[in-house]
Amino acid sequence: MKEAKPSVAVIGASGYIGARLVPRLLNEGYRVRAMARSLDKLRSFHWASHPHVELMQCDVLSLDDLSDALTGCDVAYYLVHSMNSQQRNFEAADRDAARNMIDASARARLSRIIYLGGLGDEREELSKHLRSRAEVSKILQSGQVPVTVFRAAMIIGSGSASFEILRYLVERLPFMITPKWVRTASTPIAVRNVLHYLTECLQRNEMAGNVYDIGGPETLTYQSLMTTYAEEAGLPKRLVVPVPFFTPRLSSLWIHLVTPVPSYIARPLAEGLKNPAVCLESRIRDLIPQELLDCRTAIRLALANVQHEQVESHWTDAGAIPPAEWFYAGDPGWSGGTVYQDSRSVTVEATPAEIWQPVVKVGGKTGWYCGDWLWKLRGLMDRLVGGVGLSRGRRHSSDLRPGDALDWWRVVQVAPNSHLLLTAEMRLPGRAMLEFKIDKMENGKVKLTQTAKFMPSGLLGLLYWWAVTPLHNVVFEGMLKGIVRARAPL
Repeated sequence: MKEAKPSVAVIGASGYIGARLVPRLLNEGYRVRAMARSLDKLRSFHWASHPHVELMQCDVLSLDDLSDALTGCDVAYYLVHSMNSQQRNFEAADRDAARNMIDASARARLSRIIYLGGLGDEREELSKHLRSRAEVSKILQSGQVPVTVFRAAMIIGSGSASFEILRYLVERLPFMITPKWVRTASTPIAVRNVLHYLTECLQRNEMAGNVYDIGGPETLTYQSLMTTYAEEAGLPKRLVVPVPFFTPRLSSLWIHLVTPVPSYIARPLAEGLKNPAVCLESRIRDLIPQELLDCRTAIRLALANVQHEQVESHWTDAGAIPPAEWFYAGDPGWSGGTVYQDSRSVTVEATPAEIWQPVVKVGGKTGWYCGDWLWKLRGLMDRLVGGVGLSRGRRHSSDLRPGDALDWWRVVQVAPNSHLLLTAEMRLPGRAMLEFKIDKMENGKVKLTQTAKFMPSGLLGLLYWWAVTPLHNVVFEGMLKGIVRARAPL
């Protein structure tokens, strides 16, 4: 008689690793409880309708919330970190979340926790990010439930923050003056190898209570990775000149300006690159044998996924979807202040699907159908003050799901052929949203309504709205007309 497979909780299921791990566990026959802060985001993944997956909203900073979510599970993957734009002190948040995890896992009587942390020699002075990863590992191991810890360096895969930094630096800069950390040793690992370790360790109870370093078959420098990337991308050789005066802060600002990765992520990652991230032991290779991809092969596969728009998960997926209640509030006073609105509509002879096609492609390489240079200028201004700008682009050229990043917007709601709601993540003296709504009319016509709303914060917010309002007649009116022109019969 076959032994029943454990029921598995994946905490952080909407993040980069979690979103890829869940379908692999389902394919192996496990029952999975996928947990994240946003239920809408979980529902948008292709595996959300699988008969053996249960979706659950959960905040790891709430002990009761986490305890309830873990009840009935046997094993939990802990794939959580707090580096986001809303969290000023991610170390403290990670510490609190880890303490909640050990208490909640004991209440739920879990048999094991599986944690993915970061590589770094703890005998040295670690960066804030790596120090936090190590601290979380120790907190989890101090609890009653046995923990399997995997420590990884840079994970090479389409959509990972580290890979995106590498990709954009090399593609955009033929000549680079860099910090000394480009010559720091590291043992990168392909994302598929990480996922294989995480999946297979479920079947090996002897791995409980142990720490394993995981890496690829080669140790090399970040500069070597840059050279390899340029060769695989068919780019001319990049000239890299390391200099001693490039501080981690300057490095993070440079990464923020050149790549889509914002400063709140770029800085901890840049600081961490000063620490060698080399596997100190290799026991895992005997316990879970697999073909470890070298860095060149991993980069080649990641590039192919980007080019064919087959990015399974992306670093921008992490985080909660901002609430949109104020956008629909009937009384502007509900929010404690005035909500300003710019609403425009047009009725055209078309089907909802024909109008939806250009709407859902907005942003990214398609652009905004009017005044793209104005959008780019505003995006550059946002990057200069620490915002996300336009350089994040979008995950896919013609598909959107709740939680997706779309230039400086975040997708809040998507109803194909009917409705798209975006919230702005740029630096603003207030909150802004943009909505597209398609209504089917009589006689084969549809009405497209485009609405921008802004809830100012103080006098600066009011001045901002009044300053940009004259541009709306150009940008928003032009965008509406551009969408109509871009429609094509299906």
